[in-house]
Amino acid sequence: MPSDAAADTGSATRESLISYYRDMLLIRRFEEKAGQLYGMGLIGGFCHLYIGQEAVVTGMQAAIREGDSVITAYRDHGHMLTCGMDPKGVMAELTGRIGGYSKGKGGSMHMFSLEERFYGGHGIVGAQVPLGTGIAFAHKYSGDSGVCLTYFGDGATNQGQVYESFNMAELWDLPVIYVIENNKYGMGTSVERASSTIDLHQRGAAHGIPGEAVDGMDVLAVRAAGEKAVAHARKGDGPFILEMVTYRYRGHSMSDPAKYRSRDEVQKMREERDPIERVKALLASDGAEGDALKEIDREIRGIVNQAAEFAQNSPEPDPAELYTDVLAA
Repeated sequence: MPSDAAADTGSATRESLISYYRDMLLIRRFEEKAGQLYGMGLIGGFCHLYIGQEAVVTGMQAAIREGDSVITAYRDHGHMLTCGMDPKGVMAELTGRIGGYSKGKGGSMHMFSLEERFYGGHGIVGAQVPLGTGIAFAHKYSGDSGVCLTYFGDGATNQGQVYESFNMAELWDLPVIYVIENNKYGMGTSVERASSTIDLHQRGAAHGIPGEAVDGMDVLAVRAAGEKAVAHARKGDGPFILEMVTYRYRGHSMSDPAKYRSRDEVQKMREERDPIERVKALLASDGAEGDALKEIDREIRGIVNQAAEFAQNSPEPDPAELYTDVLAA
């Protein structure tokens, strides 16, 4: 069961709660707008929304510092925004425009920012895990005291390359935190049906890697667990596994009607466990006025609308761009 020992408000100031609220709300509103643009045909290909899981990346980002690295899978828009990437550039990439982070050639699943030390967005299930392990090796080799947050989903935990990475990371004491975003469903299959053991944070036990299950719907619990794991990795004690028990409200991707679960199940999570509403309630109990939170919502909606407008007005890449950024041996 996830630990909720860190879920008290005593570990967070009002300013930090406001910051987490803003970050999570930006992800939520951005993803809602991306869903609208997809429905209008302005976003093509695959599009995996992060709605419901906002506390995971927000809490983990609060636990790292400048110079650390992040790599993730294809449900990646929230990670980009929390790393500090411009919503305009992210949305432009989703719509395949030249103003996007990968000049419109990467789309939803493949965009990068070396400036923000964000290394993707990867479409192959589990492929980012060995890459994140390699980034951690680079941190150790250069002696820069950096760590790498390597995110992947519950479905990817059954991939062989994940365990090869675990072995290497522990063998060499690499500064990597493996963040398993367990949203209960690998595409349309529940974790109970897909995994012989569902305590995913224990998957590194054979390699001697410590792990912890965390309430991934509670940003404060995530931050506390993240700080513990980052401190472990940064001081040279090797990798750490965090299983973030979370939930996605939408289907696996925009093409998924999510008929494998009931509406009541989703609604129950929205009403009782929503990460944004939880922080909102904490702020209300701390005396924060509702008008201030409404103003934040208006500001965030404005940022997202500007991003959508920028994306639609940005031109498509010139066909000559097909021949740029191509590496040949």
